[in-house]
Amino acid sequence: MKIVRFLDAAGEPCHGFVEGDRIRVAAGDLFDGLAPTARTVPLAGTRLLAPLAPVNVLAIGRNYKAHAEEWGGGVPRAPVMFMKATSSVIGPEADVVLPGIAPRAVDFEAELAVVIGRAARNVGETQALDYVLGYTCANDVSARDCQRGDEQWCRGKSFDTFCPLGPWIETELDPSGCTIRGRVGGETLQDANTAQLIFNVPCLISYLSAGMTLLPGTVILTGTPGGVGSARQPPRYLKPGDVMEVEIGGIGVLRNRVVAAP
Repeated sequence: MKIVRFLDAAGEPCHGFVEGDRIRVAAGDLFDGLAPTARTVPLAGTRLLAPLAPVNVLAIGRNYKAHAEEWGGGVPRAPVMFMKATSSVIGPEADVVLPGIAPRAVDFEAELAVVIGRAARNVGETQALDYVLGYTCANDVSARDCQRGDEQWCRGKSFDTFCPLGPWIETELDPSGCTIRGRVGGETLQDANTAQLIFNVPCLISYLSAGMTLLPGTVILTGTPGGVGSARQPPRYLKPGDVMEVEIGGIGVLRNRVVAAP
């Protein structure tokens, strides 16, 4: 089941279920339960939003061997966690804005995102997926000069528009073997499978929930494969006019255009 969030005719955000080329409008709450109504709207031409407004965005660094090696520092012994500001979240087809103070080394990162559906605290790996509402595509956009120059990663990862999510939440997905591809301008630059994650989804949920409560609406970005722009020779940083696509098997395609700061 694919759950979307969109703007209705009155400009109000709504949730719905994708049914072929239409959206079945839903009533209720994303986490307390959505129920289909009799009303539908066409999927084409409807403005989709990020499929939720996260309460927290927790992200994992260096979680594919190829990316760990291209970034430097080797394969981590435990998940490397950082956070992205929730104000950086945007939806599909929304523009990613190169920040005026750091426009020259902005990079793309295709990732599988996990949406937590109910509060998780001290969860074991065998029960971890019971706390998941579903999965979506994410792009962990990163200003590499800020990321490497600061003493921590938060600022370089949290500029406005730096966390595209979408196009919807897929509730019926096995996260252990999904293809994941990142494209810029139609060129495939990242091509991997979530089976290659160093720390898989159940491990991440268990690890994170041991130290903090994962509230409903928490989004976990699980890490990006090798092939990011900063590791290429010469580097392939984003520029105005680039179209980025994150494609994950079983979910769909998240597409965003890059623009300069006004």
